[in-house]
Amino acid sequence: MLKVALLCGGPSLERGISLNSARSVCDHLHSDEIEVLPIYFDHHKNAFQISRSQLYSNTPSDFDFKLQQSAKPLSKSGFSRFLKSVDLAFPVMHGSFGEDGQIQKICEQNGCPYAGSPVTACKRAFDKYEANEFIKKNGFYTYPSVILKSHLTDHKKILTKFFNEHKIKRAVVKPATGGSSIGVYSISTVDEALEKVHELFSKRVDTRVVVEPFCKGVEFTVIILENRFGMPVAVLPTEMELDYIDHQIFDYRKKYLATRNVTYHCPPRFDDKTIELIQTQAEQLFKTLGMRDFARFDGWLLLDGKIWFSDFNPISGMEQNSFLFQQTSQIGMSHRDLLRYIVKNTCRRYNIKFPQSPHATRGSCSTTAPRDQKELLHNRPTRPEGAAPQSVHVLFGGRTAERQVSVMSGTNVWLKLRNSNIYNPKPYFLDMEHNVWRLPYSMTLNHTVEEIQASCKNAEKDEKRLQYLKAKVINKLNTEEGEITEELFLPEKMSLQDFIKRSDFVFIGLHGGIGEDGTFQKMLEDAKVPFNGSGSIASRLCMDKYETGNAIKKLKSDGIYSAPRKLVDVKIFRKYKSLDYKRYWRELTMELGGNSIITKPQGDGCSAGIARLYSASDLERYISHVLKGTELIPNKTLKNQHGIIEMPHCAMEKVMFEQFVITDKVRVIGNKLKWQTKTNWIEITVGVIEKEGEMHAMQPSITVAIGNILTLEEKFQGGTGVNITPPPSDYVKPNAVKKVKERIEKVAKVLGIEGYARIDAFMHIKTGELIIIEANSTPGLTPSTVIYHQALEEKPPIYPMQFLEDVIKTAYSK
Repeated sequence: MLKVALLCGGPSLERGISLNSARSVCDHLHSDEIEVLPIYFDHHKNAFQISRSQLYSNTPSDFDFKLQQSAKPLSKSGFSRFLKSVDLAFPVMHGSFGEDGQIQKICEQNGCPYAGSPVTACKRAFDKYEANEFIKKNGFYTYPSVILKSHLTDHKKILTKFFNEHKIKRAVVKPATGGSSIGVYSISTVDEALEKVHELFSKRVDTRVVVEPFCKGVEFTVIILENRFGMPVAVLPTEMELDYIDHQIFDYRKKYLATRNVTYHCPPRFDDKTIELIQTQAEQLFKTLGMRDFARFDGWLLLDGKIWFSDFNPISGMEQNSFLFQQTSQIGMSHRDLLRYIVKNTCRRYNIKFPQSPHATRGSCSTTAPRDQKELLHNRPTRPEGAAPQSVHVLFGGRTAERQVSVMSGTNVWLKLRNSNIYNPKPYFLDMEHNVWRLPYSMTLNHTVEEIQASCKNAEKDEKRLQYLKAKVINKLNTEEGEITEELFLPEKMSLQDFIKRSDFVFIGLHGGIGEDGTFQKMLEDAKVPFNGSGSIASRLCMDKYETGNAIKKLKSDGIYSAPRKLVDVKIFRKYKSLDYKRYWRELTMELGGNSIITKPQGDGCSAGIARLYSASDLERYISHVLKGTELIPNKTLKNQHGIIEMPHCAMEKVMFEQFVITDKVRVIGNKLKWQTKTNWIEITVGVIEKEGEMHAMQPSITVAIGNILTLEEKFQGGTGVNITPPPSDYVKPNAVKKVKERIEKVAKVLGIEGYARIDAFMHIKTGELIIIEANSTPGLTPSTVIYHQALEEKPPIYPMQFLEDVIKTAYSK
């Protein structure tokens, strides 16, 4: 058994991304032969030994809040002893402490082998200004840049000279040691630059800030792996297609949330000569910087054909569809293949015996449950010895506003079930015309529905070129048998009806539209094909928020309510003027109560089209977007709006207005819960799962939004939202929680929910009474979704893969 210390968290603003990376490494590296032991560092660099289950907490706030109760703190000497007890360390901390050589130095001081680049290389690559100066001295092309230091006062003088000297019309301001495009600004004047520089200094993002001209060209990123002979090999680069008309930058949101604002092309749409030049220079820089094992370099193909490498990442992000996995999947490497390849190279360098898996694998999946889960799986479905795994077709995509969440959910379900020895999952994609495609591994890791659809349609045309580029990389890697396991094939197109005919079981990963309104469920019922979740009737009811509210009314005597709401045909607003909106607003607030109103579509979820309105002018602006059928409402269009509001993909025929429920203000600040009592109501979400024919409510989670409405990121993207599971007993009495669970089970029964679901509500912290918001019959199953947190709070805990197996087992049993 090879023991690997997984080092995650850290003090930087990229801690949330580190948690996403740690989840991926744990999911795909931990096995009977390799034991992954997570260590989490808080923002003070204090080390805590945590369980693998804790990695499914959504954010650093979740972690930090629970550390004292659920983690084992390690002193410096305790951490030192821990490092000496493992075979090697695998740092997945991004930003300072993880990528600047600090954690690597600690490993070296304790004689602990580690994956990744050594101290000197990390120091050299991490500081953007110093790295730029270093590669310039070594003959590589660079853009001009200037450094500003927080303790000096000559910032305006330096900036004025720099702008004049280089005739700058547009520039970029960024922390010298930041990452993930956090704190990066596009500016046009010296005064603007000065304002952003001082903002970064005042917020203590960094003590040094880099300013450089706004680059004109095309951005790319490339992964470099080291082969078994210590030679660097650049994989196929990814091009970022981004609209620079408004001087946008490749920021945090574009990097880590599936969005149409950026499109990725892997390989890039450059000619082969340019791709090879990028690869050659990346390999040269990897060696020049003294890096090891793996890295990611970001750069620009400039308008004159020159190549500038602008950023060097010693530890690339490792989310489930990150550039690291996306690029290596192009040559047939699965997540497991790549992580084992990196660890194997590390073992070779330190003369550590690398364990060979004795199990036959299907693609990249381990055929056994992680060791610490086995004792918990007493009720887990088993496969007769010698029998083939049961086929499961995972379907995701579609054309709704929630299609990108569907991609994240479906991909995560498919990846997790690959580790099952009971089920054999295959990824299938529903395109925007409702054709279905059987996907190869690499296409499943595209970031958006639009990218996957374009890749499918262009696959045959691109194949000849790709074969040459892939073969070249594979030859240079000189891999050994079993290190590349994925079959490379062209995507196969079929009708939705043909997909159903060839399916033994369908795992519906669709959100909104036909995947959640009962349409697809009815098709599967008619074909007698089993599927996850509720049947067609319950799905149709849960999708309709207005009818869900009506169904709940019969439970009023049980302390279960529906917020006052009103359903309105949007056509009535077509001839409205400002005075009409003012009159309507007065009538609406009198009818529903309160000074503000929640508005939402009748039949979409995942925060699509949901907004809080404060005035008649807010109402007018919101309705204007509805009538125009816009894809999104830009940030700050409405009062107190936090981020953009994604709108439903199809035209909204009706809009629902609902009373805004005022809740207690709950925040997590400095590892402590700040609870400001206002009404004794709080917003919660509760997962339900079917056990022996009855719906069982799991532990509720308090949902903490940054703004007034939970955004898509806060609901589904690890590292952003905060979910407190279970509610803290100091504020929410256990008896109230017990009543909530009983009432949620009644709601599930009334709605006819089967299999599993997620119900959102407001609860009264003293009485356990509920105001139901909505029921999600096919809830999101993204890597850090709250339903996994709740399943892990069960006695015994239900791990994510087991949760998915149980959902399938329940559906098969009907």
